[in-house]
Amino acid sequence: MLPSPGLPSFDYIKPASPADVTRLLLKHAGDARMFMGGTDVFVRMRDGFITPKILIDVKRLPGMTAIKFGKRAGLTMGAGADMNSIARHPAVAEHYPLLVQAIESVASYQLRTRATMGGNLCNASPAADTAPAALVLGANLVLRGLRSERVVPIEEFFLGPGKTALKPGEFLLRIEIPPPPKGAVGTYLKLGRNAYGDLSIVGVAVLGYPDKRAKSGYTFRIALASVAPTPIRVPRAEAILSAAPLTPEVIERAATAAMDTAQPISDVRASAEYRRAMVKTLTRRALERVVGSMFEVRS
Repeated sequence: MLPSPGLPSFDYIKPASPADVTRLLLKHAGDARMFMGGTDVFVRMRDGFITPKILIDVKRLPGMTAIKFGKRAGLTMGAGADMNSIARHPAVAEHYPLLVQAIESVASYQLRTRATMGGNLCNASPAADTAPAALVLGANLVLRGLRSERVVPIEEFFLGPGKTALKPGEFLLRIEIPPPPKGAVGTYLKLGRNAYGDLSIVGVAVLGYPDKRAKSGYTFRIALASVAPTPIRVPRAEAILSAAPLTPEVIERAATAAMDTAQPISDVRASAEYRRAMVKTLTRRALERVVGSMFEVRS
């Protein structure tokens, strides 16, 4: 076995304020990288994919690891909050079990003590497990620039593999998720090459909730990972589920629509054809699970 290359040399900076972060990012554009958990950036540095001259550690800035919940405001998480802290938070476990499922599918427990949801989203990997959950939960990302903050809906954040809506000098400050709709039930299903720790071949998040305005009596949100250049919603499948009673045939049609929406590629982990087939299978399973749970609650 060949030894792994070591880390290249770099300067490590702990800024005193958010303004210091933006100034550093602007001054050292192209040479500076954000540092939250380090579980991705160190691996990419070790393997020679990136060679930043400066790592900017933002975890100790005020609020960067805070996790707060209010019944009206919903959930607010600092971008530097580690995944295990989020998943173990009582309010997250009670009100956002879908998010817990997505987080617990990421890597290993040990890695999640360092890994952050903020970093997972900012990497903009099509296979990011927390991204589909964030999409169906309607997350907003609060970005900090030199002079002010701005809010970007999660659906507008991902622009392509490794590309986000972050402007020069901006960084992710916190993640805000509104209270879930009343009666909402969600699930996240992931297919990997092994049971734990692998990148997703396909990821499917489904959230459903009662809605008197829908002909079926329910509204659904569906999001997919690892089957398009970015994590994506599936509006065609969502519309099918709202337009007619939730029979097995309607669920099958929605699963087929999700498969048709997917735009996967073939890589070392799976072929595009296999991914498309698994989108249909996992979407059907997720919908059956969510629909079954909602019907149990209402019966």
